[in-house]
Amino acid sequence: MNEPTAELGDADGPLLQGLWETVRAGHQQIVLSPYLAASCAFLTHLACCAPFLVLDALGSVCQRVRSWRIAAGSGPPPSLRRWFECFCRILFKYTTAVLPAAALLQLLRSPNLPELAPSCWQLFVEVVACFLLFDTLFFIWHYSMHKVPWLYRTVHQMHHQHHVPFALAAQDASSAELLSLLLLALSSAWVLGCHPLSETFFHFLNSWLAVEDHCGYSLPWALHKLLPYMGGAPYHQTHHKKQSTNFAPYFTHWDYLFGTYCKSALHFHSE
Repeated sequence: MNEPTAELGDADGPLLQGLWETVRAGHQQIVLSPYLAASCAFLTHLACCAPFLVLDALGSVCQRVRSWRIAAGSGPPPSLRRWFECFCRILFKYTTAVLPAAALLQLLRSPNLPELAPSCWQLFVEVVACFLLFDTLFFIWHYSMHKVPWLYRTVHQMHHQHHVPFALAAQDASSAELLSLLLLALSSAWVLGCHPLSETFFHFLNSWLAVEDHCGYSLPWALHKLLPYMGGAPYHQTHHKKQSTNFAPYFTHWDYLFGTYCKSALHFHSE
């Protein structure tokens, strides 16, 4: 997409061009590192989980925080010990499986860095397209893991040990599932030929939305309250409760179309 980038970048490219030139000049070795994708996925996940660790800690003393929890009858927020045990499992899987496998994929890809940054419009379109494609691929893969017994037992069952998920549990899954989801995210950007800056922005947002899906809170500023057709944490917590509905990660249209949509956990609580 180098040629379209040049054309679109002329209009409002200076807004992002300075940032992109700084990255290319001073951090090119880091950007091209085969370990970058998996390392950023892990570190971004931890950073996105930090606010919810604070909320879980405050939940034992603050009524307002407890009122934001989706399932008030599901018990107290997870303890620090449960957070630590989950962190150790994820770190082990990333170190032993995800990091080396993702590095091999990046080496086979051999990416290059274009001279021009994308325009703001191009970045927006590419990121939205990545989310729509990723949402579709995830829905197909997630549905298959639930409908094929062997896939569920060997790949997906570990993730469903969390009947009431919490933020860090978004990546508490088998090594095979973690690698498959990273591959789906990378493939979404590769297939669309996204600019590296658009791809990076997509990966950051993808990490945040995955954490928000599993956080266990319906916050006043959550994206599912601001944008239509987004399921959010209530929608995904219903999946962990029922396991036969709500297979899409973020949007609800595929579940509506295939008859697997179910009311969110908030509706069950209110009833």
